[in-house]
Amino acid sequence: MAGAPGTTARPRPVRLGVTGGIGSGKSTFAAMLQACGAALIDADGIARSVTQPGGAAIAAIRARFGPDYIDARGALDRARMRALVFADAGAKERLEAIVHPLVGSAIAQAAAAAGRAGHRLIVFDIPLLTESGRWPRELDAVLVVDCREDTQVARVRARSGLAEDAVRAIMATQSSRSTRRAAADFVVYNDGLALSDLQTMAHRVAASFGL
Repeated sequence: MAGAPGTTARPRPVRLGVTGGIGSGKSTFAAMLQACGAALIDADGIARSVTQPGGAAIAAIRARFGPDYIDARGALDRARMRALVFADAGAKERLEAIVHPLVGSAIAQAAAAAGRAGHRLIVFDIPLLTESGRWPRELDAVLVVDCREDTQVARVRARSGLAEDAVRAIMATQSSRSTRRAAADFVVYNDGLALSDLQTMAHRVAASFGL
């Protein structure tokens, strides 16, 4: 629809997906882009919010899986659900059928609000971007934050205290580095960098989008 006489249509913001394996530093880089003026939508944070106490998914999860899968705080019991998913291949699909539409709706609302606010760039922080068939259709570009697997392990162990085999088990459920890089329009190699170096890269990426 044409704008009113004398008005100029606001250009559609660029939608940039930022992804990377666990411990790659993708969320740090996404936050740096936000500091440069981009709008940031944390897909994983939204997914967590709908399964927190009072979250939009809790009633449906209780009805579908039973009260044992809701913890004493009223949130999804993640440990119990994780065990169920490992034991029952269909449980993951049943959970996603509840959570994904809610997350998708919340992301769409956040993106629309960012557009109305006049942001030129919307950054979507998406941990499992390349594992999902949905996102390539909804994004204008993909940026992958990459590093060596040993670096991933060291970073995750330092921040979480997980054993190395536990970290590598998580990594095994994610796309390979080569798969992520093949899907990328931009690759940021975050290995052996100081935070100031990563910040410089974020400024360059932001500048390429007019920020």
